[in-house]
Amino acid sequence: MAVLNLLDKGETITDFQMIKDFLAGYKIDIAIWEAAMPLKDDDSQETILKAYDHEIGPYMKKHGYQAADVISVNPNTENIEAIRQKFLSEHTHAEDEVRYFVDGEGTFYFNLGDQVVSVLCQKGDFMAVPAGYKHWFDLAPKYTVKAIRIFTNPEGWVANYTESGIDKNYIGE
Repeated sequence: MAVLNLLDKGETITDFQMIKDFLAGYKIDIAIWEAAMPLKDDDSQETILKAYDHEIGPYMKKHGYQAADVISVNPNTENIEAIRQKFLSEHTHAEDEVRYFVDGEGTFYFNLGDQVVSVLCQKGDFMAVPAGYKHWFDLAPKYTVKAIRIFTNPEGWVANYTESGIDKNYIGE
């Protein structure tokens, strides 16, 4: 379950409803989803998407999303540190960034203008970040993330790096 850190205030919030309410104030959606059937570590992308179709299908239809896939990395993934670095710099997207954590964990950092917060997302957590939000993502220290990605643009993830440098102040927080 998600953990919210108000980094500039040194506060941690673990109550899911409080996290949901806080993020809703910034139009970031977070929820908990469950698979419709048991999954195994080696299940295919097709099987994983089928297990969550009861959640993904209605969400995609309601919000006009066109594509979904599954990304999976672990400590044995070739070039794992280079993959991590790709996400560590503050960036925005022209479309929403929508993720569901099938397994593993990762931390989203948000530059909300008035503060910087992080949200540790773990297995079962769904998050939708509106287009244009300044954020970055860290898959350390565990380097294990299996997530469903949902897109409006079938070409997928495209980052627009801000080069603000603010991310350097929070890496490892």
